[in-house]
Amino acid sequence: QVQLVESGGGSVESGGSLRLSCAASGYIYSSSCMAWFRQAPGKEREGVAGVGRNGRTAYAKSVMGRFTISQDNPKNTLYLQMNSLKPEDTAMYYCAAQRMCGAYGAMLLRALTYDDWGQGTQVTVSS
Repeated sequence: QVQLVESGGGSVESGGSLRLSCAASGYIYSSSCMAWFRQAPGKEREGVAGVGRNGRTAYAKSVMGRFTISQDNPKNTLYLQMNSLKPEDTAMYYCAAQRMCGAYGAMLLRALTYDDWGQGTQVTVSS
C-alpha cells in the first residue's frame, strides 16, 4: 500500500530554515517522480519543487536558490531543505508521488502529474 508521511514543519522567523521530510512506502524510486507542493489559505495548490525519474529537478521561481529537493533512496525519504524563509512561504506543504512517471521540467510541478499525496505539514514564517 502506498503511503506518504510528511514531517518537519513548524514555525520560524523570516530568514530561518526548515527541512521537510516525506517518508514513502511502496515506491520504486528509479521509476517514480516526487514533488513538494504547498497551499496557503485561499490560494490554489502550487508546485514548489519536483524530481523526476532521472534525478533532474524543477523548482518554482519563487523558491529557486532558497529551496533544495533531494532523495535518500535507501531510506525511501524525500526532503525539502528550505532556507531564507519568507512570510509568503507560509502554507501547508504536501508531498506527492507518481510511480512509472515520465514527467520532466515544468510537468514535475503540476498537481495532475501525481496520484499519491501525503496529509501535509504546516510551515509558518513570521516577519
